[in-house]
Amino acid sequence: MQTTANATLIAALPNPVLLLDKTGHVKEANPAATDLFGAQIMGAQIRAHLRQPAVAAMLERVLDGTREDTATFIATSGSRETVWRVTARHAKPHMLVLSLSDISDIEAAEAQRRDFVANVSHELRSPLTVLAGFIETLRGPAGEDAATRAEFLAIMTEQAERMTGLVSDLLSLSRVEAVEKIRPRTPVSIDMVLKATLAALRPQIEAAEIELGYSVPETLPDIPGDYDQLVQVFHNLIENGLKYGGAGGKLEITARYVAALPGFESGVLRVSIRDFGDGIDPIYIPRLTERFYRVDKARSRDSGGTGLGLAIVKHILSRHRGRLIIRSAPGEGASFEAVLPACTPSVKGLPK
Repeated sequence: MQTTANATLIAALPNPVLLLDKTGHVKEANPAATDLFGAQIMGAQIRAHLRQPAVAAMLERVLDGTREDTATFIATSGSRETVWRVTARHAKPHMLVLSLSDISDIEAAEAQRRDFVANVSHELRSPLTVLAGFIETLRGPAGEDAATRAEFLAIMTEQAERMTGLVSDLLSLSRVEAVEKIRPRTPVSIDMVLKATLAALRPQIEAAEIELGYSVPETLPDIPGDYDQLVQVFHNLIENGLKYGGAGGKLEITARYVAALPGFESGVLRVSIRDFGDGIDPIYIPRLTERFYRVDKARSRDSGGTGLGLAIVKHILSRHRGRLIIRSAPGEGASFEAVLPACTPSVKGLPK
């Protein structure tokens, strides 16, 4: 009767739960546990199924008398890895309760945080080291040489601007993430966004001697959006085209309305920024929107890139319920297409 009551109780729990005797054999397992370990878990020695050293040591401590303890167990299924927090505690004399909680998302978030801190530290350390070295040099005899001083100060200015750009992008990313769940509703003209962006980038376009193609009909419907964030999206995409696709001597900006697209409830605008530069090997494309990821690290730093531009673009488009589509191949340039939901006819005043 008691065994049946225990089985009924743990069956209602969503996480895998096992009842063990004092030797570590499984007496009861709820459905979540049998899904994880298989039906053969009943009556089995738990040590045979949780063989990792940290979990085995934790079980020994609890079986030897420790009231409660936890350990991490990593289960691998195909290419997927699941991280479980295993908790063992005494329920009554000669009986243990073993429960497992899936903490994969928590572990992944923590790993991302560690990587982010490490990347920021690395990106700041290099220019700071350069600045410290030149400051120390200028304090010595080199500080009396006007030509050397001018050369060093120019390099120091470049490194300071690099740090300023990094901090600016970090703040932008933080602001975008803070409002990512809030969908903007204000109708925005994509033509106005693109023209404002091009006006700000005009000096860079002229300096790069890029032929600019612009095909954006003024009759396109508005999009519900945040004007400043959309300017930032296309500023980053166009600037990328100038930096990495400038060798092709041409940049094309096009936009069109598509009445239906899988994954969207209504019509969308497809805004494409295409360059004709060296292109990108398709194997790198899935990682381009990762923070600090660069295909060519040296080239990116030389051009002033922080490795955060496309990550910011991805987050802003996500807030707008849009998507970024990247197409490229070596020698064929690259196309970065922002897909954004268009305003419904009732908002825009278009005929239904």
